[in-house]
Amino acid sequence: MSSAADNAKHVPVLLRRTLEVLAPALAAPGSVVVDTTLGLGGHSEALLREFPEVRLVAIDRDPEALRLAGERLAPFGDRATLVHAVYDELPEVLAGLGIERIQGILFDLGVSSMQLDEADRGFAYAQDAPLDMRMDQTVGISAAEVLNTYSHGELARILKVYGEERFAGKIASVILREREKEPFSNSARLVELVRNAIPAATRRTGGNPAKRTFQALRIEVNGELSVLERAIPAALSALAVGGRIVVLSYHSLEDKLVKGFLAEGAASTAPPGLPIVPEEHQPRFKLLTRGAELPTEEEVAENRRAKPVRMRAAERVRERSGR
Repeated sequence: MSSAADNAKHVPVLLRRTLEVLAPALAAPGSVVVDTTLGLGGHSEALLREFPEVRLVAIDRDPEALRLAGERLAPFGDRATLVHAVYDELPEVLAGLGIERIQGILFDLGVSSMQLDEADRGFAYAQDAPLDMRMDQTVGISAAEVLNTYSHGELARILKVYGEERFAGKIASVILREREKEPFSNSARLVELVRNAIPAATRRTGGNPAKRTFQALRIEVNGELSVLERAIPAALSALAVGGRIVVLSYHSLEDKLVKGFLAEGAASTAPPGLPIVPEEHQPRFKLLTRGAELPTEEEVAENRRAKPVRMRAAERVRERSGR
């Protein structure tokens, strides 16, 4: 099991850039920043150090992450409030703490370093482990249950949509055939079956061929995209004027969702052709990144897990009409 000391060695993705983007919103004493994906606490610790008068609310669905990050953030006392929740529960979390508006919010999406590194969680295809993949192991169904109970159509759909897997149908067929012989329980068997189901020419490029299947299972088990669809609008609604949101995405489906919500908030709602746009139709948000920002070569060299990250950020510039 990981220790707080081990966890401190993990390098948070795009840390310096995240702090730079959030800084203007967190300058005032009493500002509240929410880390919706606490993980090992690297971003949260940096926010508390960088902005000594800020209050942090940190959310995670993984009880083990909360325990370890709690040790790491203990020196900051009551400046840090840790909450066991999924990030689409943000409105309930803030209401429970009596917080109406926040000045900053961070989403670092995907699977955390701790979850990847703990073999018994089943997230990593590079080592044999039970096929669990739940970020909160106290609720929901495991990846093994998905593999052993879903229909061919359901499996093919999640592999194609969530994993962007070209050979989704073929892999689903292999899974159904093999589970009749023996139910799935561990990852090594699945990795081997996926490898054999994919043509040799395709296997020569793109890394481990099982990575797309594992991504798809993880997203399905944790409901990641449906949670994100609820969480981003809730986060945008919670921001005060001048407040900022930073989202770090790791695959195209996440990034596409985030891009859509931020673009909608930054667009005018006025009918085309108006010579003057009334205030109630003017954009509520200003985009702070030109497209999606990518990590630098130096960052990727320092932290290989930063390679796929895409950052998008926005600032609230006015309230909704009538507020």
